[in-house]
Amino acid sequence: MTISNSFSPVNSNNLNEEDIFLNIENVCKSFPKSDGSEIGVLENINLTIKPKQYVSVIGHSGCGKSTLLRIVAGLETATSGLVTLEGKAIRKPGAERMMVFQGYSLLPWLTVEENVRMAVDEVFKKRSISEKDEIVREHLAMVNLTPAAHKYPHELSGGMKQRVGVARALATRPKMLLLDEPFGALDALTRPKLQQQVLDIWENHPQAVMMITHDVDEAIFMSDKVVMMTNGPDATIGKILEIDLPRPRNQHQLRETEEYYELRNQALDFLEKYQ
Repeated sequence: MTISNSFSPVNSNNLNEEDIFLNIENVCKSFPKSDGSEIGVLENINLTIKPKQYVSVIGHSGCGKSTLLRIVAGLETATSGLVTLEGKAIRKPGAERMMVFQGYSLLPWLTVEENVRMAVDEVFKKRSISEKDEIVREHLAMVNLTPAAHKYPHELSGGMKQRVGVARALATRPKMLLLDEPFGALDALTRPKLQQQVLDIWENHPQAVMMITHDVDEAIFMSDKVVMMTNGPDATIGKILEIDLPRPRNQHQLRETEEYYELRNQALDFLEKYQ
């Protein structure tokens, strides 16, 4: 277990080529106020994510976590600084970065299968109908939703709706998955089950993940690295925890280890400073 407090801009010349995937360099973000002035949200954010690394960002409400994720998604533009994916600047949304929202974002007039198929049709325009059908079937099976393929969103539980969102994102086969508090709307019984399921999928099909969460236990359980934000305005990265816990992971087994609680206490101590 290692803990980092140093946040100088990332120099790609000091990294191995396989380590350079997502690079956030000197990113600042501010929003205009009604009086013509500006309020700073993010200040001097520097972060690098490796190709198959699971990274969580935690912090109190209003610290700019979701704003940072939206900049990586291309839904917001940084006021200054640069975000690159495989060396190319991110300036707009792209199929190589797919986002799963807390609020499910399913079209209510489409079935489970049709919600996933819509994304597949958009990304894989040149694939045959049979190929696209197979992609949809594969990813519904991946999240155990094959029996619910012809159901509509109003017929699903919250956990099932979120699994549709995960299947839809993964079905486009992105290079990076962006998760904006994906388990936040779920009840206490459903949440750990879906956390384990998403982690099992990731461990079998690893890719770069950036997840926003308020939950320290969730962040430590799922991640390779936990990025902790200071409070806003002008929030920045205050500390990074490298999570060296072995994989595959099981929540019940993990929470019985001394290493887990040491990491948890480090995170809670940091967050308590900004209450």
